[in-house]
Formats: sequence, structure tokens, C-alpha cells
Amino acid sequence: MFTGIVTATGTIREARQGGDLRLVISCPFDPAGIAMGASIACSGVCLTVIDKGASTGPDTKNGAWFAVDASAETVMCTVPDRWTAGTRLNLEPALKLGDELGGHIVTGHVDGVGTINAITAEGDSRKFTFAAPQALAPYLAPKGSITVDGVSLTVNDVEDQPGGTCHFSVNIIPHTGDVTTLGALSEGDCVNLEIDVLARYLQRMQSLRG
Repeated sequence: MFTGIVTATGTIREARQGGDLRLVISCPFDPAGIAMGASIACSGVCLTVIDKGASTGPDTKNGAWFAVDASAETVMCTVPDRWTAGTRLNLEPALKLGDELGGHIVTGHVDGVGTINAITAEGDSRKFTFAAPQALAPYLAPKGSITVDGVSLTVNDVEDQPGGTCHFSVNIIPHTGDVTTLGALSEGDCVNLEIDVLARYLQRMQSLRG
């Protein structure tokens, strides 16, 4: 379980295809604080640590590295070409009992891929407008929560579009843009989306009543 509050960004150092896709990710964590078998959300995807170590050489500023396996299902359901060497990822270790729930409840299971339609300035912030798959439309609501590449955000507005897509917007404040990968995104880029788990259950209840 996660909160969508990113604690660091990491970089994929290696991506090796075997039975699954093995990823080695450099990060600024303390190696001693990374537990084998722990869950870490990587740009919104819950992955399990299978190896770890301290960084050496020119990468020592990152402090540590950890390895995970991404299954074919994970690769298929997330942003195309996201899992390549050199890609930056938003990182969040799993929530511990007693930790502050600063964002909202996030499972680390991606529900769909969205595309950035527009980025416009609003004061010091930037407004991002995304196109989301039609299947996610019932779960998006103004002032509701959405996870974008692992970042907990509040939905500004929602507009259903002809042809089946759904547009929604969020505001990215300068701090969020600086400490996550969202600040480097451009129009046309794709992102991992996870709907609010509460919206998922409410929609299910409503469908049964119908």
C-alpha cells in the first residue's frame, strides 16, 4: 500500500530481458534501509525488491541500487517504452503502520495509460490536461483523487469526449514538478494512471444496484 507521495526519483541503470524484464534502478536511498522482498512503487507500479546494493563509481551520489522483475503483464499494462535504461522513475517505499497518509490510498496497480493533451501555465503552477481511456471515465470526478506516474493528485475537472475518451485536468505546483518526473513531461507524453480505490468500490456498488 502507498500514498502517492513520492520520496525520491531513481534511474533505470540496466534493463535485461529474460523470463521477465530485470530492472536495476539507481536511487538516493540508504542501502541498509531497502529490505529484500520489500515493495517499492516505481512510477506508480508496485514492484518487489529481489536484489540491492550500494552504488559505486560515478553513481555514488545515488547511494544505492535495487533490482526488480517486471512481468510481461506489467510491461503491457503500463506506458510503452517506460522500462528502458536511462528512464527516470518516481519512487515510493510501501507505507508502514503509523506513517502519515499524506496523499490517498494507492495500491500500485496501474489501471490504464493516459496521454497529455495540453500543458498551460496557471500562476506559478501548470495545468495538465490528460486523455484517459473510456473505461476509467466512471471513476474520475472533480476534486477526486488520481495517481499519475505514482503521484497523488487532485482532479480539477472532467469532460467526457465524443469517441469514448475522457479528459481530466490537474494542477502541478512547482514543488511537485521539481521533486518528481512530472516537471519534465511534455504534451504527447504518456503516463501511468491508477484510479482512486474508493471510487472503484463505489462504482461496483452502483453497478449492482442498477
